[in-house]
Amino acid sequence: MTTTTSVRNQTDSAALPVERIRSTVLRFVDWLGRYGETSYDFQTFYASDLTRNAKALYYKNKLLGTMAVAPIIFCEAFAPGSRRFFSKRQRFPIADAHFAMGLAFLSRALDRAEYYEKAVHFLEVLKSTRCPDYENYCWGYPFNWETVRGTIREGTPLITTVPYVYEAFREVWLLDKKEEWIQIMKSIAEHGLEDYRDFETSASASTCSYTPDPKQSTGVVNANAYRAFLLTRAAEDFSEERFRKAARRNLNFVIECQNADGSWFYAIDGKRNFIDHFHTCFVLKALVKIEEMTGCPACTKAIEKGVSYYVKNLFDSDGLPKPFSRRPRLTVYRRELYDYAECVNLAVLLRGRFPELDHRLSTVINDLLHSWQTRDGSFRSRRLLVGWDATPMHRWAASQLFRSFCLLLYRTGQNRN
Repeated sequence: MTTTTSVRNQTDSAALPVERIRSTVLRFVDWLGRYGETSYDFQTFYASDLTRNAKALYYKNKLLGTMAVAPIIFCEAFAPGSRRFFSKRQRFPIADAHFAMGLAFLSRALDRAEYYEKAVHFLEVLKSTRCPDYENYCWGYPFNWETVRGTIREGTPLITTVPYVYEAFREVWLLDKKEEWIQIMKSIAEHGLEDYRDFETSASASTCSYTPDPKQSTGVVNANAYRAFLLTRAAEDFSEERFRKAARRNLNFVIECQNADGSWFYAIDGKRNFIDHFHTCFVLKALVKIEEMTGCPACTKAIEKGVSYYVKNLFDSDGLPKPFSRRPRLTVYRRELYDYAECVNLAVLLRGRFPELDHRLSTVINDLLHSWQTRDGSFRSRRLLVGWDATPMHRWAASQLFRSFCLLLYRTGQNRN
């Protein structure tokens, strides 16, 4: 008997240019093989001590800090290729995880072992790039990251990165059932449970720290959504109630801090109360995945309110992703690949459930296929106020778009079988 979800997806899939998406994905795979697995990044401009300190000054003194970062912002807006003068190309674990997942989906969608083998390659790389000072497997950024709360040092685990790596090992494990992968997944889950601090926000909810250092940041909504998903997934995979218990409190935090209009601020600290596109997607997709595993009614309600806000406020008059509905600062770009990638990701997870979101997906994919891939197969990173930033950036967000397209191909193929 065909499920309701399958019927919805079969009906909607006819409207999507699946063959063009497949061609786009394969061109990107070929390009990645030529270009390599390291890249520049959005944060490259701030990777050196000099520019990182300029950013720190901006957080402390807006007037002096604005003067300090103005030349960097000019380069970002009008000379994006100048990144190469600020730092070197680097490998990003979060990108490697997305590449591994995308290749696993592509292997299933096209029934080609070579993509499985490439996915395994990225897992082997991830094994070697884990944070060195922690007993359990975990990952962060390969650069010192200056934030409003201070410097997060290279090699510090991030709860916004770790769940993606868990998913990467899990997707490949679903293909080959290799015992090593399941053991690494268990180690990642133990890290997610034990190495982050929880702070009670209500009788039923807690907010987790962004890193193992609780002084860095708490109250970041997407961080709690990530941890809630990771620990819920681990609870299902390993039948561990202690994972589920911690996940439930972080999930309740996310649900309790949803605004009346369905939106979420980035954080509840009273300072970072902006609302942007891809962080909204992060929160919603975590809730969708948790709902799929648990059937949680509170998740369903939050998703419905959140999607309603999302489709009405985070797209422009052309139906394309808008970076912010509530800005934290002046922006020097019109459109962001990360917004497109996460829009596709979320909309694929929810296909057939919200007609307006399905319509947005079709519009976004058509624009991606028409405007965002270069002749060599790479993806542009940003549409600037004037021209494009075509600097290849695996973390921001070529790998995310690749994974989203591969997931779409896999799910579409499932529905045709």
